[in-house]
Amino acid sequence: MYKDYFGFREVPFSIVPSSRYLFLSQRHREAMQHLQAGLGQGGGFAMLTGEVGTGKTTVAKAMLASLDDKTASGLILNPTFSSQDLLEAICDEFSIDYPPQASLKQLSQAIYHYLQHNEQLGINTLVVIDEAQHLSAEVLEQLRLLTNLETDDRKLLKVLLIGQPELQQKLRTTQLRQLAQRITGRYHLLPLSEGETRQYIEFRLSTAGGDASLFSKSAVAVINKASQGIPRLINLISDKALQYAYHSGEKRVSKSTAQKACEDILSFQAPGVGNSAQESELRQAISRYALPALLGVSVAAGLYWKGADALSWAQQTMLLTKTQQVASESAVSQPAAITEPVPASVVQNLRTQTDYPVELLQSLFARDDKIAAIQELYAVWGYQAGVLDGMCESGANSLFQCQKYLGTLGQIIEQNLPVVMPLYHLGDESYVVLYRVRGDEVEVLNGRERIVMSKSWLEALWTGEYYSIWQRDIYTTLRLNQRGEQVAILDSKLSQVLGEPASGSDVFDKALERKVELFQRWQKMDVDGIAGRNTLKKLELMTQTDAPTLSASTLKEPRLNIDEPQEALQ
Repeated sequence: MYKDYFGFREVPFSIVPSSRYLFLSQRHREAMQHLQAGLGQGGGFAMLTGEVGTGKTTVAKAMLASLDDKTASGLILNPTFSSQDLLEAICDEFSIDYPPQASLKQLSQAIYHYLQHNEQLGINTLVVIDEAQHLSAEVLEQLRLLTNLETDDRKLLKVLLIGQPELQQKLRTTQLRQLAQRITGRYHLLPLSEGETRQYIEFRLSTAGGDASLFSKSAVAVINKASQGIPRLINLISDKALQYAYHSGEKRVSKSTAQKACEDILSFQAPGVGNSAQESELRQAISRYALPALLGVSVAAGLYWKGADALSWAQQTMLLTKTQQVASESAVSQPAAITEPVPASVVQNLRTQTDYPVELLQSLFARDDKIAAIQELYAVWGYQAGVLDGMCESGANSLFQCQKYLGTLGQIIEQNLPVVMPLYHLGDESYVVLYRVRGDEVEVLNGRERIVMSKSWLEALWTGEYYSIWQRDIYTTLRLNQRGEQVAILDSKLSQVLGEPASGSDVFDKALERKVELFQRWQKMDVDGIAGRNTLKKLELMTQTDAPTLSASTLKEPRLNIDEPQEALQ
């Protein structure tokens, strides 16, 4: 009813999941990183828990969307199965044939044959089970038995369990101790902070075609407090607030309208959901350990603003970070007997919220042209890129490979290559080149300037997507019995990184297959002896010469009008 009134193309706060509205906060990206590591080489089980509506399914779907073509995956929703039903559901998800009225043994054998077939093809198999807290101990044990099939270094079936906190309690029972010991990756997803809630609301408003500043800051604060940062509740409250604003003829959601929407929505929620629970948590936290931390952060905030003219941007950030560390140490050293860790949600609510400096935002959001940003990334490599290059459309025989990823800043730093990062703030979008990383600082390029800023602030503005390029010499998958110049290049590169003599042959023989397997085992990849996309990418990255790095980048000609750092932003 309010869609046309506010100029939306579609309703922005629907609770129906949509990939277009995928918003990954810092916590969501951390969850993905932990789970991917847990399900990596050798891992069999990983577990993601969180309260209702915190975005667990969102993380799972984002992970599934980011998988490569060497992983077969299946998602099972709302399982209330017996062991028989679960095995049938897995067979159905992977299109595995099984006879009518099949026994548990027949179903297990069918799944085992499928896993063995995938192993021979070099394909991983992943099962994601949502709402896993509903699974009985018997069914969870059946899952554990399925993962018994393994090679010398990894499980053939990997399982991601997603559930509410009750799942953690269930796995602490004696009956399930063997399964609990096999979980190699765990993450408990916390609600959004106030800053993340603001970004979340702005992102959905903008995606729906509306004004990202439709909700006042005070309205966002009210919604965050009432919803406790739970995305599903944020959606319900924000939708109701827009309805009230429409009926009242308001052009913007005010604090009073948001409060009215909160009262309406929370009156239908279970006891304990709402700001009363949050306020109780905060009061307890403050009484136990927060006063010294609050004092320290207040001092830091005062120094930050009063010294803005005298201190550099980097010095301000370092001072604020250091003062928070001192405050944290002071809080821990108090004589009160505190044995449990400080909840992250409490810490986030105790932090002083500050706005970004105007000069910083003006520089960061000076460019909204993705093509120009990717062309600038090519320029960092010393390559003059065309329009197709800027569109990240690499041809089959292109000198460079361009690819879009979804990940964390830690993964980018580990890769150690400059990338293009989309940033988002108050409905504005921009694209910058992450050019250098030094400790807690990063340096980014916007086509005109080099901007130094805090790593944590860049993460807060970043959407989680990034574009990466690398130079390649091998353009196709190579395997046993193939021959040609590409095979000779593969042998040369593998010999270089493994410290073995090159054969000089252009035939993919058993000796070269052994080198591929050695390289894959060294890099903790799936060992299949085939030089596929992921193997070639790692190999190319390790054998490139004069590649720019985040730790010691050096611009090469041609440069795209990149000026020296501005004094005010240093």
